[in-house]
Amino acid sequence: MKLGFTPEEEAFRAEAAAWLQAELSGPFADLRGITSLTAAPDRRRAWERRLGEARWGCIGWPEAYGGRDATLAEQVIFAEEYARAGAPPRLNHIGVELAGPTILAFGSDEQKARLLPPIARGEQLWCQGYSEPNAGSDLANVRTRAWRDGGDWVIEGQKVWTSLAQFSDWIFVVARTEPGSKGPKGLSFLLVPIDQPGVTVRPIRQITGDAEFNETFFDGARTAAANILGEPGQGWQVAMALLGFERGVSTLAQQMGFRNELDAVIRAAKTNGAARDPLIRQRIAKAEIGLRLMRYGALRMLSGGTGGAVEAAALTYKIQWASWRRSLGELAIDVLGIAGEIGEGPDYGFGELSTLFLYSRADTIYGGTNQIQRNIIAERALGLPREPRGDIG
Repeated sequence: MKLGFTPEEEAFRAEAAAWLQAELSGPFADLRGITSLTAAPDRRRAWERRLGEARWGCIGWPEAYGGRDATLAEQVIFAEEYARAGAPPRLNHIGVELAGPTILAFGSDEQKARLLPPIARGEQLWCQGYSEPNAGSDLANVRTRAWRDGGDWVIEGQKVWTSLAQFSDWIFVVARTEPGSKGPKGLSFLLVPIDQPGVTVRPIRQITGDAEFNETFFDGARTAAANILGEPGQGWQVAMALLGFERGVSTLAQQMGFRNELDAVIRAAKTNGAARDPLIRQRIAKAEIGLRLMRYGALRMLSGGTGGAVEAAALTYKIQWASWRRSLGELAIDVLGIAGEIGEGPDYGFGELSTLFLYSRADTIYGGTNQIQRNIIAERALGLPREPRGDIG
């Protein structure tokens, strides 16, 4: 197991850092430091295209589809440098980190050749159609349905929490394609163009004032019969494989973002005198220790290959970072004091640390609640008896 990088990999780091510095100090300087997921969408589309032109958009993908065939270590390094440079959140995060790798794993040669290059070039943005009003953490309870009509799939139903759907060109949809099926059986994984009659996207205003999330309605929406990953009825397997990509390379970039947030909390504590409080200092130290432990754990997961111990450790990561960041948000608002509870302007625009507090309240809910994560750890990592499920035979 290695927990560091070779001289060659550090040379790659220097190349990536230099390119990012040049772009974010030059033509895209206006995007540096943006943290909102919905700010400046047109400029960030242009940024996605620029990343694609330089083949930095999807560096781990094969060169044939617009990538660089980068090693795992190089992918980690670029993700870290991207966050360190203050580059904006990827508007096509779902396409790059989730849809693309899933198409690579399950798509036909025709699907790969047709769908992957536009993602790599930053030309087509994707969003995720998993959760529904009655199927969030219990994803197997989805009720959106689809059926074949000639050369198309026809889709009826509703998805919710579809991040960045208002900017996206495509959505992947887990739908029930076998009438009468229950639980994970009878589901299919469909790829659906958004700009068509029968698809309606409605933004959901969040407590932060942002509108990252959306409801997405399908009322007779269509997609070609060829736009299915895997076989009909294999949707659960594809959907679960996709979730595995969330625990991949992006974890270290995420931690670099956490590093920036913790540093901002420390600066605020020094500036307003909160750092004189010994309890605040103790909580900052605890946050620092937690962040370093996450980094070492992620490096172990990414450098340790596959195997029972490594895969079991990966199952703990979501609950680990979500709980840590929620505590960081609470620390941030305590450091700010009353000033952190006051928004500016008629739209109550909050500062970075107040927004961190508000947003982090959701971290232990989305992507599988902490309660669901504990079930996953118990059943898959520890081998404990499965929780009774009446809909699974």
